[in-house]
Amino acid sequence: MSDIPVTPVPVLDDDLAKVRYNDDGLVAAIVQDVETRAVLMMAWMNEATLRMSLEQGRTVFWSRSRQEVWRKGDTSGDRQFIRTASYDCDGDTLLFQVVQEGKGACHTGSYSCFFRDFGAAAPGGAAAG
Repeated sequence: MSDIPVTPVPVLDDDLAKVRYNDDGLVAAIVQDVETRAVLMMAWMNEATLRMSLEQGRTVFWSRSRQEVWRKGDTSGDRQFIRTASYDCDGDTLLFQVVQEGKGACHTGSYSCFFRDFGAAAPGGAAAG
């Protein structure tokens, strides 16, 4: 187990009321490394998983493919401990700054899910076309 402290975020109904969910009842949640500021991943939250994340101090998401709640790292060990939680000016995107435990955030084993760049050179050194 980790010695990373869990720090719940105060849940204020006034703040939660400002979050705008899409037609599926979901809001985009961006996760960023609190130290390096690297963007680690994007996932979806519903009202329940947002509240769970804030109360538990760990990221909890809604899986659209499995139609179930998933707490990041419960099976992989790559847990995310929330340090700050914010919502944008429109209330339709969340930002969580976290301490990332384990090998990283991506299911591929990469530290960040954002490891592929548009316009990267194709195999053999030629630009992709």
